[in-house]
Amino acid sequence: MAGFSLVIGNKNYSSWSMRAWILMTHFGVAFDEIQTWLYQPDTEAQIRRYSPTGLVPCLIDGSLRIWDTLAIAEYLAEKFPNENMWPAARDARAIARSVTAEMHSGFGALRRSMPMNIRNRYPGKGRGDEVDRDIARVESLWNDCRRNFGAGGDYLFGHFSIADAFYAPVVFRFNTYGVRLRGDAGTYMQAMLATPALQKLAREAAAEGHALSVYDDRYPA
Repeated sequence: MAGFSLVIGNKNYSSWSMRAWILMTHFGVAFDEIQTWLYQPDTEAQIRRYSPTGLVPCLIDGSLRIWDTLAIAEYLAEKFPNENMWPAARDARAIARSVTAEMHSGFGALRRSMPMNIRNRYPGKGRGDEVDRDIARVESLWNDCRRNFGAGGDYLFGHFSIADAFYAPVVFRFNTYGVRLRGDAGTYMQAMLATPALQKLAREAAAEGHALSVYDDRYPA
């Protein structure tokens, strides 16, 4: 048994679950999965057994319950300081926290029009003016982080960090919807898709065998 348990939804669809799962998997933090299928009659009741919000993810550490994705990331960074889940340099760390918070609270049009669906492909779907503005902002943000802080590795701040875990769902969305990026942003996206934790999640999402029409029928082939 691992010391932690992580309550998650469907790996194929739950972007919020993904962030904590990828962060812990990448850094080798052992955890037991407690998985609940989304959009079922008892989904909220099942999750409320662990989380007061009825939402995923929720990290369980003994008697402690942590139910916000960013709070989970901060808790793990404090619990495992030697893993350097945030960049070591103060200025890079400040920007990493800024871009992570922007992802945590923003990009609503992108979320709505390009829902998470790792195992399917919908090239060109979901585009519109608001979505294109979100895509342009992500592209600019990734290019800036790579240019200013990316020396020493393939990720936004060189080495993999909480910021990368938070943008992993966007990487998968862009892959699903055929979004092509310019400059360092495109190279970063390919590096993320090759990251073992993301590849493991993609394999497990493909093998999940639980489909949700609310996602799969959004953009029929």
